[in-house]
Amino acid sequence: MPVRLLVLMIWNYLDPVCNFFRRLEWIGGDSRQDCVFRVRLTTYKGRELFLQDGSVIKKNDCLVKIHLHNIRILKEVRRIKSPLQRARAIYRMVEKSMPLLADYISNHPQKDSIKGIIGITMLDKGVTQLGFEKAYPKSRLYKMFKVLTQFPIFLLASTSLSLRHIRSQKTVYLVMAKEKMVSKYHAALEELQEVSAVSANAEQ
Repeated sequence: MPVRLLVLMIWNYLDPVCNFFRRLEWIGGDSRQDCVFRVRLTTYKGRELFLQDGSVIKKNDCLVKIHLHNIRILKEVRRIKSPLQRARAIYRMVEKSMPLLADYISNHPQKDSIKGIIGITMLDKGVTQLGFEKAYPKSRLYKMFKVLTQFPIFLLASTSLSLRHIRSQKTVYLVMAKEKMVSKYHAALEELQEVSAVSANAEQ
């Protein structure tokens, strides 16, 4: 049995346990099978982040921390050999999930307190097209810890590896202000809902 397939099988069993201890919520409601995000509220503890739209993320601000459902994504793309096609497939899954994240934030009981969304990753290709901005952690200890926890995901997601490729990877924050998130994706969610309603009426 290939090593990657064995790791995926083990990870599939461990994932619900890890999800429980990290207190993650899988968003999307009835559409959650189409969503690759799991989230939780967090209190930001890093340095101030000045975003391009004029928003400022400060220490102790309330943020929605996003986690990709990595095991599901890796299952979907494991048969894709081309690095470019694999990257495009992951991008489409994340893009499709963004309106559901916008809806989650818009309807959250603490929506007035939420300042934005934040995630951390080693896989950051195409994120600016989705509306994210990049920021880099300053703490060496934190970066080392995140590299250790993110590295298995990076290895499984990569189609080819080299020492140069590994050394070039950096841990990066992905950040977006709430207002930008909602304005960019909420309209897309409303459009999807309208299409669903039309399809349901057509079937009746």
